[in-house]
Amino acid sequence: MATTRTAHTVWEGNLLEGNGVVTFDSSGIAQQPVTWASRSQDANGRTSPEELIAGAHSSCFSMALSHALAGAGTPPTRLETKADVTFQPGEGITGIHLTVRGEVPGLDAEGFASAAEDAKKNCPVSQALAGTTITLSAELA
Repeated sequence: MATTRTAHTVWEGNLLEGNGVVTFDSSGIAQQPVTWASRSQDANGRTSPEELIAGAHSSCFSMALSHALAGAGTPPTRLETKADVTFQPGEGITGIHLTVRGEVPGLDAEGFASAAEDAKKNCPVSQALAGTTITLSAELA
């Protein structure tokens, strides 16, 4: 069964001086302020589309990797994934780098790196972002 998740943003003003609020309708988690400055300069307590993509990508990748490892008979004890999404004003998103560190009993570094590479390719968020260069660093704890 398909599921749909919803968020919405209310923006007021022009791009450079305006501001918005992102509301996560499906989960009901806190609203998050967003501005052009938080996107193109320092966050200063506000989010950006790139940070939201980083959260989506790191969580989706972690789920995909966990599922693949368990399916191969080596379920992880712990995975910690960081997604760095780079935004260049005037160009857009120029790349995403995933860094994963895992505790996976019974799996060597080569097997972990291979599973992580497969998860990077098969994670639905990676697939949705296929037009962006996605790189990966994977290591066992």
